[in-house]
Amino acid sequence: MVAIEGLGRLLAEHPFFRDMSSDVRDIVVGCCANAHYRPGEYLFKEGGKADHFYLIRQGSVAVEVHAPGRPAVVVENIGEGEIIGWSWLVPPYVWTFDARATDQVRAITIDGACLRTKLEANHELGYQLYQRFIPIMGRRISEARLRIVELTTDAVY
Repeated sequence: MVAIEGLGRLLAEHPFFRDMSSDVRDIVVGCCANAHYRPGEYLFKEGGKADHFYLIRQGSVAVEVHAPGRPAVVVENIGEGEIIGWSWLVPPYVWTFDARATDQVRAITIDGACLRTKLEANHELGYQLYQRFIPIMGRRISEARLRIVELTTDAVY
């Protein structure tokens, strides 16, 4: 029980969940675990099963895309207080990017299958999560688009 209480406190302190009602947030705790990643270690890889999302508590994660015959391109860096991973929300639940720790990363992982089950049973939880995820998704897609335009413009000149 102590571990769950500790995770509940960490969840409540993270900006993504901070202003969520505690009764709804408490439902999520049962899907959470602590995680640690060393520099260079992957949180997930493109094409893999998207079964978690991550609350970054410390450190930084590079979101990368690969093109044949070229080194990976960092399209975004995700840092402390941010989240990474929404592919667990969208069938077929497959990662479309790589996520690699650029330094020591401490995170809370949230099991997507566990959470999807809870979303079906508790629509208020679903509403509160989607209210938080959708603006982040929109912003990150726009940022990735701008980064791709920037990279292709640099490559032309």
